[in-house]
Amino acid sequence: MVHAVINNKKYSMDTLELLMGKKNVGAGNIPVHILAIAEAVDNPDSLPYLIESIMSLQIDDMEKFRYVLVRVQVDSELHMNEDIQRNHKRFFVAQVIEKLLYGELLLDVGGKSDEDEDDEEE
Repeated sequence: MVHAVINNKKYSMDTLELLMGKKNVGAGNIPVHILAIAEAVDNPDSLPYLIESIMSLQIDDMEKFRYVLVRVQVDSELHMNEDIQRNHKRFFVAQVIEKLLYGELLLDVGGKSDEDEDDEEE
């Protein structure tokens, strides 16, 4: 696995490419908010210690940034059978960050649909 050292921290190039949504990303042009998410995705057990810094990120395009988190969720689901524990943690990290920043999940797999909620009201 190829890694990049940026600001004395080691990041997986695969993770950086996934978060950026493109291949062959140059390590010198990764935005700070992407690096913060990469740290959490590469080291899911560090998430409790990164929450404040993630919540204080200055993100220019919040709607576009949401796709960063969705890409991690989709990739984790696609590769779940390869390493269940690793991909489950990555999926969880992306969902927690999305809920913290947006209040809800764009892809609420297994969540209640509008029809389910209507049935409960009856």
